[in-house]
Parts: sequence; C-alpha cells; structure tokens
Amino acid sequence: MTTQSPASRSPGAQGEPAPQEAAVGVHRIDVTPVNAAANRKLYKAREPIYPKLVHGPFRAFKWVFLAFSLLVYYGLPWVRWPRAVGEPDQAVLVDFEGRRFYFFFIEIWPQEVYYITGLLIIAALSLFLVTSLFGRVWCGYACPQTIWTDLFIAVERFFEGDRNQRMRLDKAKWSPNKLARKLGKHIVWLLIAFATGGAWILYFHDAPSLARDFFLGQAPATAYIFAGILTFTTYSLAGMMREQVCTYMCPWPRIQGAMTDNETLEVTYRAERGEPRGPHRRGESWDGRGDCIDCKQCVAACPMGIDIRDGDQLECINCALCIDACDAIMVKIERPKGLIAYDSRANTQKRLGAAKRGTRILRPRTIYYAVALALVSVVMLVAFSSRSTIDLNVLRDRNPNYVQLSDGSVRNGYTVKIINKNNTEQTYRLTIDGPAGLSVSVVGAPDAGPEPEFTVGPDQVGRFRVYVTLPREALTAASLPLTFTVSETATQTEAVNPTMFQTGVGQ
Repeated sequence: MTTQSPASRSPGAQGEPAPQEAAVGVHRIDVTPVNAAANRKLYKAREPIYPKLVHGPFRAFKWVFLAFSLLVYYGLPWVRWPRAVGEPDQAVLVDFEGRRFYFFFIEIWPQEVYYITGLLIIAALSLFLVTSLFGRVWCGYACPQTIWTDLFIAVERFFEGDRNQRMRLDKAKWSPNKLARKLGKHIVWLLIAFATGGAWILYFHDAPSLARDFFLGQAPATAYIFAGILTFTTYSLAGMMREQVCTYMCPWPRIQGAMTDNETLEVTYRAERGEPRGPHRRGESWDGRGDCIDCKQCVAACPMGIDIRDGDQLECINCALCIDACDAIMVKIERPKGLIAYDSRANTQKRLGAAKRGTRILRPRTIYYAVALALVSVVMLVAFSSRSTIDLNVLRDRNPNYVQLSDGSVRNGYTVKIINKNNTEQTYRLTIDGPAGLSVSVVGAPDAGPEPEFTVGPDQVGRFRVYVTLPREALTAASLPLTFTVSETATQTEAVNPTMFQTGVGQ
C-alpha cells in the first residue's frame, strides 16, 4: 500500500481526513465559514401587543388613579397660592430666576437644597417599603410610563377597537378606513404628548403668562426646546415602545428583586389549584383536573404580553389586570374566584405542604424600611419646624486683603448678605465681636454707629458693604477671628457667621 507523506498532501483535502483527524478517528464536518458579526442581531424586533379591555375592581382602580394623576399633573401649575407682594402666586413653582422653589406654603432657598434631598430619600424608602410588601405596585399603578401608556391604549382602543379588532385592522390592507383610524389615533397621541410637554414647562414659569407667550412666539427658547423634548419622548415611549421601556430601559425590575422575599404579596397564579389545566365542557366533572381551562384570557389582558401562569417574570408589573380577566372567567364557569390573585410564595408553598409560615407584614426587611423611613421623616420634620427665617453670609474682600491706613490701623472690607425668609419686611441689627478697639462703618450710612441696622424686604436678600478697622495695638497676629451676628429687632432671631480679619503682620 502506497502512503502519502503529510508534506505531500494537503490536510483536509476533499475526501481525505487531516492527519490529526485520522489519528483520533474524528470525522470532519465541512462547515462553510459564516460572517457571525454580520448576522448577529443585537436587537429583537418588537412584537406588537394588543391588550384586551377587562372589567373588574383592579381595572376600575387603575382608571380612577389614572384620572387623578393626570388631573394633578396637568392642573397643578394653574393652582394659585397667596404670598407677599412681588412674590409669585403659583402654588408649585421652580423659580430659577428668583432662585426659589415654591410648594404651597413651603419656600425653599438654594442653600436649603438638603430639604429636597431629604424628600427624595423619604420617597425612595417609601417605595422600598411598598415593594417589600406588595411587589411592583408602583410599576402597575403609579409609574408615569404606565399611566401614559394606559391613556394611549385607551385612545387606540377608541379609534381601532378592542384587541381582536386592532389585530384585524393591522393585518388588513391599507384603505381609507384604516388610514383614517390610524391617522386619528396618532393625531390624538401627538396632542396628548404636546399637552404633557407643555404642562411640564409650566412648572418653571408663571403658567398663565407662559401659556400666552408660548403661542404668541414670545416665550423663552428653553420653553420650546423642553416642550419639544417632552412631546417627543411621551409620544415615542407611551405610543411606540410601551412595554419595551419597562423591560429594557427601566432598571427598577432588576432592583426590586432585592427588596422582595417569599412573603411579598405579588400577582400569583395558584398552580396547585389550576393544574392540570385544559378545556372544560359544561356538565363535565372537575375531578382530577384543575380550574384553569386554558382560555388564555390572562395573557390577552396583560399589557406586557406575558403568561402569568409561567411564574415570576421580570416583565410583570403587578397591574392585576389578569386577576380581573381570570375572575370573570371563573364566574362564567361557576368556579371560585382567585385562581390568579395577590399572594405570596410562602402561602403557595404552605398549600403544597412545605413547612412555611403564612404571609407576615412584620419581618426584618419591612421593619428596617419602616424604621428608616420614620427616622428620616422625623429628622426632616424637626429640621423644617426649627427652620430659621434669617440667614447670613459674610464675604471678605480678597483684592486687596487689607488696607493699611496712615495712622497705622488696618481696614478690611466685607460684603454682608442678609436673607429675609419672612413674607414681611424686617429690620436687622448687626453686631461684630472681635479684638478690642475695632470700629465699624457702613458704605452709604456713615452715621450707622457701632451696631448698624438694616432693612430687608420680604423674601429678599439684602447686600451691604461693611468696613471693619482695627487699631495698630490690636494687630497681634497675621489674622484675627471676627464674628458677625445679625438679629431681627422684632423677634430677636439671630444668625451668626464667623470670619477672619487680615492684618498683614509678618508679611
């Protein structure tokens, strides 16, 4: 038998295995090279979901909450609140020009931004507590994405019909009827999106004035820019992307998993009662089978397009519409309601015979969240109730640091800012504590005396130029401490600001 050397034949030639393949008895499979990068799909195309309209207590509550939320969002900028003369009377206003945030009787200044931080912490802890108790009810009822998506689906249903009608319409060829329905839907969507963006900018300007100027073309450029951005995002997120926002864009579905446990109440399919599932005819016995007749009405009602019978899923937003859909079917087939219900994994395991306790409201994580929420709330309440109505900032001149006078004394200049947080005009007395022999003079008020008084209007910042002079014998170090104190003459409320006096000694 003639053999061919490895060097004289090409490895892997047609009909002949490579030497190493022959040695181990491996049959080579001829695979045509494929450009994997060219065929890799980085994004799965969206499959349209057609949620069916259901009726029941959870759907009714969602309608009520949706109406309330939209009423608050669109109507709040128009609510008026009485304030001092010259102050805005809009109840809720983020006033960048005046550097103030107004919320009814609350007025927050820039240096009090920690109050907003505290409110955000309270909101986060409240969300954590609710999630640990009831799962993703925020996502199902209160999330803006859910609210506006519900609204957009209601508009879609008005123009195109319920689930089956919408599916048939999308499959049908284009016709004047289809064009009119689609066009009408998108026009209303755009109007809602524009109203959403327009309402947002009203929180940053006086609502009646901005609404008039906006349509006259006289509003600030930022108003048009942000109204356009919010119009686009509302239209695209609530109209086009919908459940994709919750599944792919929102981090909360992934975070909330760390806040739930076996005793969290979530929308649950009670498999121990529903299985084995299958069609059921009237008059047949229910022995040896479950109550689920596999009608898939829970799937048809789900705005996320999932099957709750598959168990816990990231996409589930706990909206409970599947509960309404299933309960309606249970009534028709004369079986007890609650095949799908708010329940805990602990209860499910207990019914299956596992040694588990029932649902407990008080457990370590809920206690922790409740205690943390209570502590932060108390701190915020105490801080706000003891909030001062006066604030003081003292800025020392840097150029020059000091001025040496002809008699050997040294003078420093200061800008004194007195913030009057009252809604009435106030008079303040300034006292300066420091080395013996210091003298005080106020620019524009040569006869103010050693303890000058200043008048500041309601919700205003008074700026005053003050000179402090020390005699030669008091200049004992390169810098000396001073303490500026202002007190309201009416209430004796004080604000203190320590600073330094530069003498130039040793320089």
